[in-house]
Amino acid sequence: MAEFFDTLNDKHIAMIDAQPMFFVATAAADARINLSPKGYDAFRVLGPDRVGYLDLGGSGNETSAHLDADGRITIMFCNFQQPALILRIYGTGRAVLPKDPEWDALAENFTLISGTRQIFDIKVESVQTSCGWGVPFMQMEAERPTLKKAHSQANPSEWAAKMSTRLASIDGLPARPTDRYIAGESED
Repeated sequence: MAEFFDTLNDKHIAMIDAQPMFFVATAAADARINLSPKGYDAFRVLGPDRVGYLDLGGSGNETSAHLDADGRITIMFCNFQQPALILRIYGTGRAVLPKDPEWDALAENFTLISGTRQIFDIKVESVQTSCGWGVPFMQMEAERPTLKKAHSQANPSEWAAKMSTRLASIDGLPARPTDRYIAGESED
């Protein structure tokens, strides 16, 4: 049976902290729905009504464009161990880029990873838990090092130039590009 909460509680936070991955969904009017899996140590609970996560450069910039256009975001965690549980965070978010005045204060909550292009700052509007009885048992084997390795080996000016081309979603919605390479934790 699904239950709704206004904010995250200690049990929710413990469940979130135990998960090695999460999923992010965003949408905007007349645009495709974006659904992305996320890994690494990139998610933080910033308070009972605020969360955030590091966003590394990838193939596009859909989440940023959708949040600029619409603001809505859903984050989902699945417990692949016991107890069976799915947790969804519904909220509104925005991208905070290294050039934004609030970057330094927000970035202090994270261990930055090479290639971080922005941090998504999310206001929690509601939290839903549901049974998760249909979710399989799965074991975390290891993080996939490829993305961290690629970013840590990138030439900073070439990386910044590449990210500066991420000006729109696949549906043409505008997105603010990252203007600075972040050299953080990397894969050796």
